[in-house]
Amino acid sequence: MAISFFQRISRAVIGKSQVDDNILDAMEEALIESDMGVDTCLKIIDNLEDRVSRDKYVSHDELMGYLREEISSLMEDVPQAGDYDDRKPYVVLVVGVNGVGKTTTIGKLANYYRKQGKKVLLGAADTFRAAAVDQLTIWAERAGVDIVKQSMGSDPASVAFDSVQAAVSRGADVVLIDTAGRLHNRIDLMNELTKIRNVIRKVVPDGPHDVLLVLDASTGQNAFQQAREFSRATDITSVAVTKLDGTAKGGVVVGISDQFHIPVKFIGTGEGIDDIQKFDKGSFVESLFNADNLK
Repeated sequence: MAISFFQRISRAVIGKSQVDDNILDAMEEALIESDMGVDTCLKIIDNLEDRVSRDKYVSHDELMGYLREEISSLMEDVPQAGDYDDRKPYVVLVVGVNGVGKTTTIGKLANYYRKQGKKVLLGAADTFRAAAVDQLTIWAERAGVDIVKQSMGSDPASVAFDSVQAAVSRGADVVLIDTAGRLHNRIDLMNELTKIRNVIRKVVPDGPHDVLLVLDASTGQNAFQQAREFSRATDITSVAVTKLDGTAKGGVVVGISDQFHIPVKFIGTGEGIDDIQKFDKGSFVESLFNADNLK
């Protein structure tokens, strides 16, 4: 069983008589194990060293308080995007590699928006992966929303165009468009996403309003690589992090926010249709220190 972020940090400081280089070294190791990424961890440790040096004597409780503040400050500069605005239809292009929970996240978001009283439509533009359209259809039925789809192998841009056009004609508030999760050739990915963006703008000139990257917290450093590749291929405007349960893997959220300056908008905390919530930085930081599970 994975130990929590708080447990890792606690093990670094418990039993030490004073805050010294050994404690900071142990803390750095614990931070790296939490999958924040080396650059983010070094930034945190450098700032802690400066504060300890400046304040001369620092208790363990004060050090933990400083750590909270440092983690929080790394995320403060990232704009906290709203989850929806009044543009209608609000077009969300959902990207991410296969296996991170992209289709599941779309289904959860469809349910999330529908429960807010929004009329939601899904676009099944991941036409290359076997069963992707079928999976999204099942989620549409669970969420009680409409879906636009074509046969497997169809042009993804054609599906995206039909989806946005249907959203306009049916008066939908939100349209969530699934895309193929392939990273084997960045040029192909870039061209495909650019084509989808262009056809969307034929119907909604300022769309898509959000390009949401889905990342799996349990993949650790792979999540950083995925964020890097997708950021190169298209303009990512927000992130949804799946399989986030407050364990050591929670550091991925901090690292992604710090290194890519992309707001984390949603977090997935389970497999159920309601197991998604809007990201709240304050609650998230407290969850790292106070609990094994996000509440």
